[in-house]
Amino acid sequence: MDQLTLVTTTLDQMGIQYQIVSHPAVTTTEAADAYIEGIEGVRTKTMFLTNKKKTAFYLLVMDDAKRLDFHEFKDLTGAKRVKMASSEALKEKLGLEPGVVSIFGLLNNQDRDVQVYFDKAILSEARMSFHPNVNTRTIFVATDDVLAFVKSQGG
Repeated sequence: MDQLTLVTTTLDQMGIQYQIVSHPAVTTTEAADAYIEGIEGVRTKTMFLTNKKKTAFYLLVMDDAKRLDFHEFKDLTGAKRVKMASSEALKEKLGLEPGVVSIFGLLNNQDRDVQVYFDKAILSEARMSFHPNVNTRTIFVATDDVLAFVKSQGG
């Protein structure tokens, strides 16, 4: 099953409604924003992070216009040092390539060992947008349903 079908089938099985917008392949949130202008939902970026020893992995979801404060995130997680995880770790843990990172990669995380964090500032938004494990689509999902999905995946 391809990645997009995996995402939509899972959401359908969970009874989660979504809206998908097709567009040319994009690798940055800024590029994707041009194709989803005017559609309700916070534009998110999802970062795949790890600790110094690469023994813990994190997905951080935040507004795509915001910059990550690594020190604040380190304090939140209690990790010694937090950095972007390698593309190899991303492929191994979430089955994804750089530029396609999203919460839906949790569907490929057999070990269920990736911790998910959301920036509080976006939790009050009605909907969130993500790549559905492919960079030729953007998917919009209600925030409550996003949280239900993450919980169902052990995040």
